[in-house]
Amino acid sequence: MITRLLVANRGEIARRVFRTCRALGIETVAVFSDADDGAPHAAEADHAVRLPGARPADTYLSIEKIVEAARRGGADAVHPGYGFLSENAAFARAVLDAGLTWVGPDPAAIAAMGSKIEAKSLMAAAGVPTLPSLAVPAAAGAVGAAGDWPYPLLVKASAGGGGRGMRVVRTPGELGREIEAARREAEAAFGDGTVFVEPLLERARHIEVQILADAHGTVWALGERECSIQRRHQKVVEETPSPGVSPELRARLCEAAVRAARAIGYIGAGTVEFLVKDDTVAFLEMNTRLQVEHPVTECVHRVDLVELQLRIAEGEPLPPAPPEPGGHAIEVRLYAEDPARDWLPQSGVLHRFDVPGVDARFSPVTHGLRLDSGVEDGSEIGVHYDPMLAKVVAHGVNRADAARRLAAALARARVHGPVTNRDLLVAVLRHPSFLAGETHTGFLDEHAPAASPSGEYGLSALAAALAEAAANRAAATVQAGLPSGWRNVPSQPQRVSFQVDGGTGADVCAVAYRLTRDGLRADGFPGTVLVGATPGTVVLETSGVRRRFSVARHDGVTYVDSPLGAVRLTPLPRLPEPVETLAPGSLLAPMPGTVLRVEVKSGEPVAAGQVVVVLEAMKMEHRIIAPAGGTVAELNATPGRQVEAGAVLAVIEEEQA
Repeated sequence: MITRLLVANRGEIARRVFRTCRALGIETVAVFSDADDGAPHAAEADHAVRLPGARPADTYLSIEKIVEAARRGGADAVHPGYGFLSENAAFARAVLDAGLTWVGPDPAAIAAMGSKIEAKSLMAAAGVPTLPSLAVPAAAGAVGAAGDWPYPLLVKASAGGGGRGMRVVRTPGELGREIEAARREAEAAFGDGTVFVEPLLERARHIEVQILADAHGTVWALGERECSIQRRHQKVVEETPSPGVSPELRARLCEAAVRAARAIGYIGAGTVEFLVKDDTVAFLEMNTRLQVEHPVTECVHRVDLVELQLRIAEGEPLPPAPPEPGGHAIEVRLYAEDPARDWLPQSGVLHRFDVPGVDARFSPVTHGLRLDSGVEDGSEIGVHYDPMLAKVVAHGVNRADAARRLAAALARARVHGPVTNRDLLVAVLRHPSFLAGETHTGFLDEHAPAASPSGEYGLSALAAALAEAAANRAAATVQAGLPSGWRNVPSQPQRVSFQVDGGTGADVCAVAYRLTRDGLRADGFPGTVLVGATPGTVVLETSGVRRRFSVARHDGVTYVDSPLGAVRLTPLPRLPEPVETLAPGSLLAPMPGTVLRVEVKSGEPVAAGQVVVVLEAMKMEHRIIAPAGGTVAELNATPGRQVEAGAVLAVIEEEQA
């Protein structure tokens, strides 16, 4: 029996496994990097072992350090979570060689599926439908070999997943460059830069089947999950059952998934992924681990997949068949990223994180809300790891019920700190095409739902101004009982301006108001009545409708949460101080990171759209491109240099017309 389990991971998945361990009476051991010192997952474990360093390669990807941490922490078993070393056969062997229980499939099965190139060959031999693929041992050879293929193509990392090491190629001229970029990203994320190329099946559904197999010959297929709504080939919305899968297709997919598991003697939890378009079903890959989106399956089938993983690792048999499904579950991934800026990851302090209505119980809920998070109030969102904050899951009687519950919970959530994709997720869940089940992998490109408030921030800005005035009066040392700006005779209104949503200045909201003997007078809001105002709460009544606005301030930013939505406001000074003027054509670092490559030289010409510098941050490459043609007048970036957000990387002197 397992008595003490080390989770070789961090954040949300580590906390998720710990919860099941506590319910089963199993002690826990966490590992944490220097960047995660004080992180919630490390604090929640019974024992925690430091992995010196911050880079994944030095910490969570170090087999030697993880195995040594298990020894030092007194663990007798290791759970890999997902990502990092979870699909590394060498890691599984090292754990077993150390005399520990491995909570996962046999290393041979991991190795068989660890290379997507070899996995597709094995699956084709087992009768599982696949797409043709082309291995690329060298970029130059790949360009020649794939030159006659029908574009678009997709370059994919052979090891790992999660959208890392994936590139869409639409013309032959892009192929060599994208192969090299995918290789670098895959090497950084998984320690293996092998990539391959296959046709890109556009507007398809991304469907996967959850499997669970024991050592006694029983294999479960727990229905399908749809994960079609993606950005950068990484899932953001997942659900079960799929609105586009018929009972006949479900049976076909589950049968193929079971066949795939039996073909490699699989034991444990895993996922077989497919692309589905019309009558085409094509095997994508098999993930030999727990998936990020496993909670939706748990809710619908009323099982704890981590508990079943542990029991299988202890040698217990599964029942002959899984529980019958019930209801519908939808999960969204809440990321610290800005959809309006090409999904740019964000960093900083998460001052407040609260999702109302979440069921605090760990066991799968019935018709309710579930939150799996790696963060809490005060968590620091750094630049070393994936920017996912949490997964929010709704389980309802049917799909419409689950979507409504989830959208409402997200809309009411208080998320104060870095910009997130919360508003976009709400827009997706309420989009007519999503509600109609018309989902596919190009959904976000085709529909581009609004990712920020659509202009209903005027009352929120007024509430922010009134809350700030109340805070000033509360701190006043004389005449604190008088309203802010009060005069014996009519005077000019008080004016406050805000930059909305922390943007670039395009959205500025100006508020003008007076507090008179007859009450509030606010320009643009006739008939609006101030019911009450404190530094944290403002109640306004407009046209007979009363609304409560919660106002919080952190690091110079004001966050307003109300039934009208959440708004992020940055107060603008009345008399701006002089600031340093940047040279025209300056290219700035959009976030803290490491300079990976410099693609140009000082003094050489560049074309509009040409890559100038490539940064690496949050396990992704970020290209800094020239906005217009010109000459590199200044170059401040060198490979390996750490840069802060806003650092001038280069200056492009534009061509004169």
